[in-house]
Amino acid sequence: MDDKTPRYSFPLEESIGYLLRMTHRSFARAVQKEISPRGVTIGMWYFLRILWEEDGLTQRELSQRVEMMEPTTATALRNMEERNFVRRVRNPIDKRKVNIYLTDEGRALREVMLPQARAINQAALAGVAAEDIASLRRVLCQMRANLGPGEPIEEL
Repeated sequence: MDDKTPRYSFPLEESIGYLLRMTHRSFARAVQKEISPRGVTIGMWYFLRILWEEDGLTQRELSQRVEMMEPTTATALRNMEERNFVRRVRNPIDKRKVNIYLTDEGRALREVMLPQARAINQAALAGVAAEDIASLRRVLCQMRANLGPGEPIEEL
């Protein structure tokens, strides 16, 4: 083995992490294309998805659910508030906390955007057998459990 021959080899196409990242980026581009006409960024999308399921979370809870750093969450929420998608309300019991609520406009986005997200998922899974989809879900959940939820990230 000479100095130019790598000691270890791990081609990108063999890396599950790389394949997942590239697939995620493809999903993100497809979603962004659909949501941007309504003034929603991909970063906002993640927060809306959580709030559509559980409105009124505190800012900290929302950060934890999306796995974003709190300053990043604060910036996203400020942008969402400017677009009238959410409103922040001081918690009446603990004044240090701020609860995040969808506005009527933010809530209405669900009826338009979730069908678009479902269509993107269906397009991505075209030609994939139902049992393979079920297996993929199990494998992804197991991989996440193996690696743990991770630390929040700073950037959207």
